[in-house]
Amino acid sequence: MFTGIIEEIGVIARRSGAELHIHAETVVTDLKDGDSVAVNGVCLTVAARNPLGFTVQVSPETFSRTTLGRLKAGDAVNLERALRPMDRIGGHFVLGHVDGVGQVESVTDQGEFSLWRFRAPAEVARFLIPKGSVAVDGISLTIVDPERDRFSVAVIPVTLRKTVLGMRRPGDLVNIEADVLGKHVHHFLANRTSSATGGLSLESLLRNGFA
Repeated sequence: MFTGIIEEIGVIARRSGAELHIHAETVVTDLKDGDSVAVNGVCLTVAARNPLGFTVQVSPETFSRTTLGRLKAGDAVNLERALRPMDRIGGHFVLGHVDGVGQVESVTDQGEFSLWRFRAPAEVARFLIPKGSVAVDGISLTIVDPERDRFSVAVIPVTLRKTVLGMRRPGDLVNIEADVLGKHVHHFLANRTSSATGGLSLESLLRNGFA
C-alpha cells in the first residue's frame, strides 16, 4: 500500500523483455529484493537492486493495462516505496492497482496553481466524486469537478517539480487509480441483493427498520 506522495523521479535505464531496470538514488537506500515499489502508480516487486537502482519484473497483463508498456530507456517515472505502519499518510491509501489509462486533455494556468483536466475511461469515471481522491501516475490528487468521462484537479507548483506530471502535455497517457474506499462501497451496493433485503432500496430500508 502507498500514499500517493512521490518520493523520487527515477529514470528507465533499460528495458529487457519483462524487466525494467530503473535508475534511482533515494528509494534504493533501504529497498530489498521482494519489496513493493510503485512505478508511475503501478505496484511492482523488486527483483534485484544495486546502489544505482533496481530491477522489477512486469507481467504482460500489466504492460497491456497500464502505460508501463510504452516506457523506454531515458523515460522518467514516479517512484514511491510501500507505506510503513509508522509513516505519516500525507495523501490517501493507494494500492498501486491501476484501474485504467486516461489522457491529459488540457492544462490551464490559474495563478500559483494550474488546473489539469483528464479524460478517464468508464471503468474509472464511475468512482470519481467531487473532492474525492484519485491517483494519477501514482500521485495523490483531489478531484475538482468530475463530469461523465472527464475530471479536473488543481495542481500546486511543487507537485509539478517533484513528479513526472510536470513533464506531461495534452494528449499524454496516464495511469489512473480511483479511491479504494469508493470502489468497495460501489461494489457492496451493486451486489447487495440477498433475499433478506431484496437489494438496497428505500423499501428495504423501511422493511428492516432503518428508515
